Amino acid sequence: MRIGLLTEGGYPYVSGDARLWCDRLVRGLGQHEFDLYALSRTERQEREGRLPVPPHVSRVRTAALWSAPDPGPAQGRHARRRFTEAYAELAAVLCSAPDAAAADEAAEADPAEADRFGSALYALAELAREQGGLTGALRSETALRALEQACRAPGAQRAARTARVPELLRTAEQLERALRPLSLDWYGDDTLGAADLCHAASGGTAALTGLLAHRFAGVPLLVTEYGLQLRAHYLGTAHGTPPAVRALIASFHRRLAAETYRRAARITSGNTHTRRWQERLGADRDKLRTVHPGMDTARFTEVGEAPDGADPRTLVWAGRVEPAKDLTSLLHAFAEIREQEPGARLRIVGAPAGPEGTGYLEHCKALAARLFPDESGGAHTAEENPVSFEDIGGPELPGPADAYAAGAVVVLSSVVEGFPVGLVEAMLCGRATVSTDAGAVAEVIGGTGLVVPPRDPHALAAACLALLRDPERRARLGAAARARALELFTVEQNVTAFHDLYLEIVSHAPVRRVLLDGTGEPLPFGAPAEARVPGHWTAPRLPHGRPHWAWDPARDPAPATEAAR
Repeated sequence: MRIGLLTEGGYPYVSGDARLWCDRLVRGLGQHEFDLYALSRTERQEREGRLPVPPHVSRVRTAALWSAPDPGPAQGRHARRRFTEAYAELAAVLCSAPDAAAADEAAEADPAEADRFGSALYALAELAREQGGLTGALRSETALRALEQACRAPGAQRAARTARVPELLRTAEQLERALRPLSLDWYGDDTLGAADLCHAASGGTAALTGLLAHRFAGVPLLVTEYGLQLRAHYLGTAHGTPPAVRALIASFHRRLAAETYRRAARITSGNTHTRRWQERLGADRDKLRTVHPGMDTARFTEVGEAPDGADPRTLVWAGRVEPAKDLTSLLHAFAEIREQEPGARLRIVGAPAGPEGTGYLEHCKALAARLFPDESGGAHTAEENPVSFEDIGGPELPGPADAYAAGAVVVLSSVVEGFPVGLVEAMLCGRATVSTDAGAVAEVIGGTGLVVPPRDPHALAAACLALLRDPERRARLGAAARARALELFTVEQNVTAFHDLYLEIVSHAPVRRVLLDGTGEPLPFGAPAEARVPGHWTAPRLPHGRPHWAWDPARDPAPATEAAR
């Protein structure tokens, strides 16, 4: 079958989100044909280039979300009136969202509100298709006035009523960027309309592209969210964004997520934590599936198979250094551990994440110097220091697997966590783990490691001491963790799960293109999904004449995969 893979800020670019699992998915499903439709977020991302794609990727179409777009053709009076009505309705829905946290639960539960948002969105989409784009209109003074009127209308949420001209301009700019897929020429019969299925690799703008393909061409939509776009928006706009802008854009993303879940044929998440978010936003449980991320296991399983030569007194933390990882609690916990096990060591391995991470790393180093001073009053040597801050890439730790192999116990101390990739890597290495209960940690561990509450140094220290003092328990938990990771978190299980989902969705999708035989009669099952699998057995056999698209080796040497398009 032909899959339209939709991405935002990731694959096939060499940097960005979801690039690795998308690449593994495409390469693992060589029996299908893929078309890539990618939205880039930054100019730097485009400059860094793209990953090479395998031969069964037929086309790659891209569009930029960061550059100033072409305003498109001028609108006539009738088109301007239609745009004003649709955009004003969209703005009114966004401004009417509740102020309280109940917005997450109640706003999308009202079918009338969901219909208003969807009707306004698709009215803009229809107009954009007829006019050749709406970029100029979305950036116009007309749009700004409609947004201002919605904010001043009776019943508008409190944050929206405080919006002034700078906030309105910023909101209109962000809405135009989020609605940019409306102006793309990706929905014809020779583009996404020719796909058997659209697979959005994230929610948000990428999923909007799939919604439009479903609207215009009836293509079924599969949405995968390993990192929830709405949650990322909440976290990313918490600081430095005016309350009015934050409230209105959050309202848009909530509504878009609810509409996406409403129209999607299936919705997948990487863990139960994300799945709960999806349900809270109105996703139907019957549509939800959990597909754990697939990881390249080879470099880590070698450590798990090798004899354990790690120092039995060493704890290892590995990851990106940032405040959410709560290394300060880990350092205070290690101070308790040292009081009872003076020979224990802690190796913190990782680079800072941005300027904030750099400042946090310096703070942690200063805290470690205060907690573990040299008894003689001088500075510790590298060999004597009980806490070391290291980075991957040197002769001692050339790769992540070497970091996990350097200790007897791997520790995760986060207060905020999505899917803990580093924890799975440690499990693949056969290491016993102590983790805080954040995000999907408890689901990933599944009883093969110790889990303690976040921000509790005493509990963290007690769990680490229990494993440091019990080598048999460490070995037993490490072996169980490795077996669990190999069962649930491999590339093979991920690819197989999506292959089954593709077949399930297509088998339940209505026939969108009626094919006729040579006499003009409908041809049932004329182009099944299997017709795209290379091989002579896939050539259609016709009882009544030869339709124009059928493959005849005597007349046309093209393979069956091309003939069935």
